[in-house]
Amino acid sequence: METIKSKRDFEKVFSCGKRLNDPLLRIRMAKLDEGDSARVAFVAPKRLGNAVFRNRCKRVMREAARECGFPLDGYDVILFATRDTHDSSPADVARSLRRLIKKAGV
Repeated sequence: METIKSKRDFEKVFSCGKRLNDPLLRIRMAKLDEGDSARVAFVAPKRLGNAVFRNRCKRVMREAARECGFPLDGYDVILFATRDTHDSSPADVARSLRRLIKKAGV
């Protein structure tokens, strides 16, 4: 799974992307130009808690993304953890992620 790493790529997704929210997860997705490969990023902001808490959130999101077949062809996607992500199972987060993708019309 290829990830988004550069600040420029994050800014591109933020400026051109569509934002969707759910209690377990927030996503921002942007359609790619032709020839670009699809990527994904996992973000757990510092305001959620300490490093152990944030790392658990990112592990749960990574497993949920694998279950959903990420990365999505033609899209760069950034997944943001919420407080509820930590206490949820990867299956619950995957269900939430599928709901958000369906809501986006992808």
